[in-house]
Amino acid sequence: MTEDEINARHAEKMAKKKAVRDRMLAGKTIEKGLLIVHTGKGKGKSTAAFGMVLRSIGHGFRTGVVQFVKGSWDTGERHVLERFPELVTIAAMGEGFTWETQDRERDIAAARAAWDAAKAMIRDPSYRLVLLDELNIVLRYDYLPIEEVVAFLRDEKPADTHVIVTGRNAKDELIEIADLVTEMTLIKHPFRDGVKAQAGIEF
Repeated sequence: MTEDEINARHAEKMAKKKAVRDRMLAGKTIEKGLLIVHTGKGKGKSTAAFGMVLRSIGHGFRTGVVQFVKGSWDTGERHVLERFPELVTIAAMGEGFTWETQDRERDIAAARAAWDAAKAMIRDPSYRLVLLDELNIVLRYDYLPIEEVVAFLRDEKPADTHVIVTGRNAKDELIEIADLVTEMTLIKHPFRDGVKAQAGIEF
């Protein structure tokens, strides 16, 4: 085949694909607030969620962030988002991972305070998107009742508010009610080769 024939065949193939895609998109008419879950052992759960936060504020939407675990971390994303106080509210409520605090009662109290802040943000109609960063971790350790969290997100989340939940080991009950669930799969990680967490990559 000549180059012109190859290009013509390609154009015909892409035209058919576009027609199929256009028909598919024409049938997608629902607009609603989503419950989004990022879970799995791979890196990138919070990173992807903060990408959505940046996308949201890029559109001028008011956005809330509640950090259930990493509240004590000096993170790059917090430094960036604090430059947009009119659009972003950050509640860094956690005191570190449970193996760092080694105090179950304190962890439960911190989780409860963070959950109360999260519910207030989600109920507030001025917020378009709320990120519940590492909520899955406190649910994994039963610091909050999964039934309470699921009932609130299923029954009380405003219809047009997006909520993102991150963290490993998402509970089946949460996955069941979610609209979008992504599992990050670990293939390789430099930590296994002795590379420590680094600014700009992990935090």
